[in-house]
Amino acid sequence: MQIDWQQLRDLANAAMKKAYAPYSNFPVGAAALTTTGELVSGCNVENASYGLGLCAECSLVSELTMKQAGKLVAFTCVDKNGNLLMPCGRCRQLLFEHSADDMVLETASGIKTIAEVLPDAFGPQDLDR
Repeated sequence: MQIDWQQLRDLANAAMKKAYAPYSNFPVGAAALTTTGELVSGCNVENASYGLGLCAECSLVSELTMKQAGKLVAFTCVDKNGNLLMPCGRCRQLLFEHSADDMVLETASGIKTIAEVLPDAFGPQDLDR
């Protein structure tokens, strides 16, 4: 499957502009290509109870699930200036659970696989042990 990284960055930037980030003033947008060929995106949504805020990756995975668009193939995430961001640890776990085996992420240090950004990940396969 061909990955148009510019298209994903554009979609992530459009999502970032819809973020609700009045507390941190750190809007984030994320976008991904799925195994069905669809594009999904998300933005962060903060809350006055800071710990209850949702990362952009959370809303992206919600859209993925609602669309029943398969698994994530390629992912990118940007800040308010369009700079690439690495997902936090919690979000890497979330992305891992919804990723295709060979999912790639666009990061500030280059293209990385999900296994590179979350080595030895815990997942559904570990629940049967």
